[in-house]
Amino acid sequence: MGSHTDSTDPLPTPVTPAGRDGLRALLAQPERAVIGLDFDGTLAPIVADPEQARAHPEAVAALAALAPKVAAVAVITGRPAGVAVRNGGFAGVPGLEHLVVLGHYGAERWDAVTGTVNAPAPHPGVAAVRAELPGFLDKIGAWQGTWIEEKGRAVAVHTRRASDPQTAFEALREPLADLATRHGLIVEPGRLVLELRPPGTDKGVALLEYVRELSAESVLYAGDDLGDLPAFSAVDKLRSDGTPGLLVCSGNDEVTELRERADVVVDGPTGVVELLRGLATRLG
Repeated sequence: MGSHTDSTDPLPTPVTPAGRDGLRALLAQPERAVIGLDFDGTLAPIVADPEQARAHPEAVAALAALAPKVAAVAVITGRPAGVAVRNGGFAGVPGLEHLVVLGHYGAERWDAVTGTVNAPAPHPGVAAVRAELPGFLDKIGAWQGTWIEEKGRAVAVHTRRASDPQTAFEALREPLADLATRHGLIVEPGRLVLELRPPGTDKGVALLEYVRELSAESVLYAGDDLGDLPAFSAVDKLRSDGTPGLLVCSGNDEVTELRERADVVVDGPTGVVELLRGLATRLG
């Protein structure tokens, strides 16, 4: 799926009737709309080292222009909330006073208005897996080219640096799923990364709870990866319950599932920024 842009309109036209309804509702009552955004691959370009990931240079300005015109903007990410705030440059920005970052798939929450993170106690399985992973990868012969990312309430194994990243990714899926199950965790696959994290939280649950908390009457969600599929499903559920929604794919060549389900496909983080800017312009 895709979209097209009218030369007189900064906004793309959704390719589905449900998407067109979602955009229409957002534009008609922006003060009742929630904008939900993934971070990596959506607001920030994908880079080989996640520690180096930073928001697109124009993302914060686009968000600050749009945020005061809608009910809320929520960044929903698998990263710790504090890391997303730091890497995004979201703290203390005029216009983003009511931004919320839902980190660790909603297990953590940072509110710009207080500047604090609220979070439950970490799952004990994460510490157990963290201790076991180096030896585990070595034992199964997967140490070469893979590396472990410490995420606080989760731990991830990346294969992007392996000689054959996709083959390494596929070879690790089953062994890591077994390891996760043994410690009461689940595996969340992404773009050449497998994340071991506690069950019961995902971007869909986080988005649904936040939309309901605000009694929002429309929602836009933009993502790029497999971890965003639950949020896409949450928007589908909201639509079926009568809340219009717009699904945006931050396009890439590594994941096709989101592209196929999206109402609008934009060109990565640059396209997301253009969309946010276009919404802010249209809302005046």
